[in-house]
Amino acid sequence: MMSWLSGLWSKDQAVVEPASQRDAAALARIHSASFHRGWGEDEFERMLSERNTLVHRLRTGQKIVGFSVSRLGADEAEILSIAVAETHRGRGLSSGLLLAHLGHLAGRGVRTVFLEVEENNQPARRLYQRAGFSVVGRRERYYQQSGGDALNALVMQRDLS
Repeated sequence: MMSWLSGLWSKDQAVVEPASQRDAAALARIHSASFHRGWGEDEFERMLSERNTLVHRLRTGQKIVGFSVSRLGADEAEILSIAVAETHRGRGLSSGLLLAHLGHLAGRGVRTVFLEVEENNQPARRLYQRAGFSVVGRRERYYQQSGGDALNALVMQRDLS
């Protein structure tokens, strides 16, 4: 009963928490709406079952509105994807999601985090730069577009130690 009541008062409060198998469909919907080549529900189910993958969901009330996914190896991790539903963008939620996710990675002993970001994606680049990431490389023609064009990716890194 108390859980239900607290849900009413914190309806708009954003919560970052571990994702589970039952979240796969919602995560896939957000990913597909956010990226050219969206991941399917089966891909999220597989990632959620892997021991070396960390997946968080971003929830407001009972609704999943974002997620972050990283793959871990030794003391390094790569952020594979992070997204917030279009209806919830522009509220600073991605920053809180990213910082919480980085905190969980650090708690698992990760010392260095990498990611790729499309070179022209200014909002994402600003997000990562504000979170302490810096550009360490570039991948030519990394992201394939529907029309056949390819876009460059920047490789970014952050030290968590």
